[in-house]
Amino acid sequence: MKQKMVWYDFMWIWTIVYFILGYFNILFAWLGLIDFTIPLVVALTRGDKWFCNNFCGRGKLYNLLGASLKMSSGKKAPGFISSRAFRYLFLTFFMTMFGVMIFNTVLVAKDAASLHAFVKLFWTFNVPWDFAYVETGLPAWVYQFGYGFYSMMLTSTIIGMVLMFFFRPRTWCSFCPMGCMTQGICRIKHGK
Repeated sequence: MKQKMVWYDFMWIWTIVYFILGYFNILFAWLGLIDFTIPLVVALTRGDKWFCNNFCGRGKLYNLLGASLKMSSGKKAPGFISSRAFRYLFLTFFMTMFGVMIFNTVLVAKDAASLHAFVKLFWTFNVPWDFAYVETGLPAWVYQFGYGFYSMMLTSTIIGMVLMFFFRPRTWCSFCPMGCMTQGICRIKHGK
């Protein structure tokens, strides 16, 4: 029996809209903070991963492409990907890269560095993205944060897409940094 669709089954649209808006104006990259704060707030208030399981736009996108549109092989991912060690190692790496992004933003804010108008894919490759810089009179650090945040969101979404093609649709979710943090909050709240 097919389940009835609910409005949040369409949260995948949020992910696509986010990337389209950021493509044309990097200031929209700041909207990604919604994806960072809401899961943590939900985990803190509810003590569960309700947001991740029901509202995550990326998870919904991976389900749509992988399961509904049959773009996933459906194979089980290697066990190490869902291991606790790998999740926390990736979380540490991800948060280090987030810290580097914040550091670069602070350097631009203090005029110790100039604005880098590019998106960095896989924390390595600089892709020119200056077409998304729309002068508004805001300080350069605001744009720098946008470029850095968009880079992180795009890189992690691409990683999730690649995993979706080779394995099950939501393989990314098994080590997603936000999921790892919300899981940690839930364990603390429930004394586990």
